[in-house]
Amino acid sequence: MSATRKQIIQRHTVGGNVWLAHDAADNDYLAKLPVHDLAYEVLPSEESVGRAMLEEIENIAAAKDGTLVIVILGGRGGQALHRLLGAMAKTSDHDALFSRLHVFTQDALAPMRMDNGLSFVRDFERLLGNDFFRKVKSFTSMRTDAGDLEQELVRYIERLESLGGIDLFFLGLGPEAAGASHLAYIKPGSGATYNDVAGLIPISESILEHHINKFKAGGTAVTEADEAECRAAKHILTLGPAAILGARRIVQSIVDADTAPAKVESYRQLLTTKIADDAEARQTQFDQNPGLWLRVHPNVRSLILSNVAPLSRHGRPRSAAPTVVGDHATSGKALDKQQL
Repeated sequence: MSATRKQIIQRHTVGGNVWLAHDAADNDYLAKLPVHDLAYEVLPSEESVGRAMLEEIENIAAAKDGTLVIVILGGRGGQALHRLLGAMAKTSDHDALFSRLHVFTQDALAPMRMDNGLSFVRDFERLLGNDFFRKVKSFTSMRTDAGDLEQELVRYIERLESLGGIDLFFLGLGPEAAGASHLAYIKPGSGATYNDVAGLIPISESILEHHINKFKAGGTAVTEADEAECRAAKHILTLGPAAILGARRIVQSIVDADTAPAKVESYRQLLTTKIADDAEARQTQFDQNPGLWLRVHPNVRSLILSNVAPLSRHGRPRSAAPTVVGDHATSGKALDKQQL
């Protein structure tokens, strides 16, 4: 099936969570996905992580003709990259690269004004600058002020799919209770399955605190009015497991364990958890700890600082970036069904 072909979006609910997919989930298929160790690189500074993330964009641009679809990361994990891109956009030296980029966001709190200082878009604007937005091929965010948030999410999915899928997905790792973690804003217990492209889930107090604290730690000036509106948000719009598994390349960055120390345990569990072979058990495992979705993607680069580095021997530390490859076999097969 062509990635640009229009497809029917199916809605299913789990508790108060709304998920959008193209087909019903098949847990037996999920159980067939190979499990991978996560290879991580310990870098000396946030700036070096940002440079490594920039190299990923440049590598994919060199390996592929035409336009590129990238999903950028909000919060501190992406800020070093965004500062570099913002500085580059002030000159004409990299205009050819910028003109090829279709840029998407991955999650958002809603309802909320688009110009709220605690929105990811405002943080992107602050660091990337007007020149970046003027030069890229397109920038698509989730409209958190839409009257119908679910329909807005459908619009967003259709736009993303019309461009042929994600070439490069930048992800972080959000800490959750008992050492679990979230990717994008796929929360534990939200019922996401491998073919859910995006979701609308109820917000929680822990997410609000994590969101606000990471913005403050990243240097965002937060007004009382912005914080009050943010704390009144009721939903999270997020890309789902299908978007993550369908990305041709994932680059994870974790640079803020100093302000979010729970990430150390969350990362240890990401590396060390034994993934179940049984279909139902694996789905339950991934629902309880959504960070584990990374373990069934074959093309992940994980960039961390030394304060995140595990003390055990789990995972596969490495010092050099792997060669960028094209469509991977696992997601290529999976996306015959939902094509992102």
